[in-house]
Amino acid sequence: MATPAALLARVPAHWRIPLAQLAAVWLGLIALFLGDWRDMAWQWWDSSTYNHILLIPPILVWLALQRSDETARLIPQAWWPGLIVVAGAVLLWVLGAFSGLNLARQLAVVVMLQGAALALLGPRVAAAQLFPLAYMLTMVPFGDELIPFLQTITAKLTMMLLAVTQIPATIDGVFITTRFGYFEVAEACSGVKFLIAMVAYGALVSNICFQSRGRRAAFMALSLLVPVLANGVRAWGTIFIAGKRGIAFAESFDHIFYGWVFFALVMGLVMAAGWRFFDRAVDAQLVDVAAIEVSPLLGRLSRLEVPSGGALGAIAALALAGIAWSGAANRMTAPMPDLIVLPDVPGWQLANDAPAAEWRPLHTGADHRLKGRYTNGQGHTVDLSFALYASQGDGSEAGGFGEGALPLGSQWAWEASGPAFADAKSDVIQAPGPVHRLAVTWLRTDGLVSGSNTRLKLANMRDRLLLRARPTMALILSAEARAGQPPEAAIRAFLAATGPVDLWMDRMARIR
Repeated sequence: MATPAALLARVPAHWRIPLAQLAAVWLGLIALFLGDWRDMAWQWWDSSTYNHILLIPPILVWLALQRSDETARLIPQAWWPGLIVVAGAVLLWVLGAFSGLNLARQLAVVVMLQGAALALLGPRVAAAQLFPLAYMLTMVPFGDELIPFLQTITAKLTMMLLAVTQIPATIDGVFITTRFGYFEVAEACSGVKFLIAMVAYGALVSNICFQSRGRRAAFMALSLLVPVLANGVRAWGTIFIAGKRGIAFAESFDHIFYGWVFFALVMGLVMAAGWRFFDRAVDAQLVDVAAIEVSPLLGRLSRLEVPSGGALGAIAALALAGIAWSGAANRMTAPMPDLIVLPDVPGWQLANDAPAAEWRPLHTGADHRLKGRYTNGQGHTVDLSFALYASQGDGSEAGGFGEGALPLGSQWAWEASGPAFADAKSDVIQAPGPVHRLAVTWLRTDGLVSGSNTRLKLANMRDRLLLRARPTMALILSAEARAGQPPEAAIRAFLAATGPVDLWMDRMARIR
């Protein structure tokens, strides 16, 4: 076994200090932002959607070593434009911290490592190690945001296959009804797990096995398309088997065969389809050092060097400034009333009757919550859910993923976009039964009232960048679909009685 001294002796002399500096900076950045790295690592370990990322760090080492002989011929140099990348990543982390957007923070800590490598090793080395550096982005756990879209696509593909196989069925959003059962294309059946894994796998194969950019693009397109189509086949197969052998057998078969075997076969088919088009020889060099050394563009960029000590100090200063700025903003909270109560609404009374299916919106981290059920003399019934937040951040996001009218993991599933309401997000959701419900959401902070989570996050970012404390509110009005009582009419009648939504929300929060 080689000793550390023997391993060090293999490293060219002109690389030893830059590599030590990069290792120290990477360890320092990981330590400073350890909470984000810990959260990412936990997602890799705990979520089946991201288990494949556990393989990415060793793959990155392997990719870098594949290119190490060629890269060793280059002269590393500290490069000040790399500091711009680090500064941008720190700003992204600050904005993510301000808005409670974990994806932004996790993306930022990975980009910080990429920017540090660029700043300490220079553009020529970055060009030699371009794919390993870019492939670091696959460590970021993303994709949950695609679940509703993929559920809808899978449901539509399933209906097409059911029609082809002449199995009568009806569809409501992601719920499919047949003569032998009622099925939901649930979040776990959206296919997001396999799609994300195939994106990472497809990118790796495209780089290692192809030289032609056209062939790489074609293989990546195949890696994106096939998992989506295969998941539609999976959902159809489950329903088809349920018709032949019963729902219990179909569920068991789905978890065993489709969960462990089917997608392995699909991955094998994708590789088989691309195999004959592989155009990179096994012994082909992955880095053209001669082209990198004579590149006019890289030559001009290489002139923008900076002393390595200055680059190290700048990276440290940027990281510490971001943490200090975030800490100052996180300590700010808007003043809160001691108590808020359900308001009186002219012509409406509070009711105690239960809905057909329990509906409990999620407002994690809210300082105050209200939930009530109102009825009027015309037979309309409206459920109200209101939340008031002193600040927005990790664990207290009014418009966060899985928050609001459709809590992640609940019995409710998104069915379709609802009718338009001014400055609001309108959704039709469904529970087993089926029970249909219209839910209309307003988000408010300072001068903003909107149904857009993006607009809310931008407003929250602005306030925290300026170190201004502003309360945030979320209001959801919802009504069940009943015979002769359309939910839209009930909600519009309720709004007519409350007056302008922004003023009414402010009064409920005791701001006005």
